[in-house]
Amino acid sequence: QVQLVESGGGLVQAGGSLRLSCAASGSISSINAMGWYRQAPGKQRELVAAVGPGGNTGYADSVEGRFFITRDNAKSTAYLRLDSLKPEDTAVYLCFADLRLYSETRYSKHWGQGTQVTVSS
Repeated sequence: QVQLVESGGGLVQAGGSLRLSCAASGSISSINAMGWYRQAPGKQRELVAAVGPGGNTGYADSVEGRFFITRDNAKSTAYLRLDSLKPEDTAVYLCFADLRLYSETRYSKHWGQGTQVTVSS
């Protein structure tokens, strides 16, 4: 059994900041990438940011330089700082982790419950 619990999110004015966190727990043997997608109404799900176990990161062009992802491997937790937020960043943010359970031989993607980020103009 695996749980990804997200926290953070909320309502903020344009130009403001938020911090999301995503904590994985359960019978986890290893975690590869962790990160966030976002889903806005009427739009395709978009990969926002990801971080590997060694700390290497990747970002969507739309958030490069404004969003920053980190992780704490000891806590199996990833963090996403969202700076200089824009109304177009409004979406449900879904964290993910590519992980392997002790009972499995392959990695699989697991999802958090999602958190709403709303940016007002």
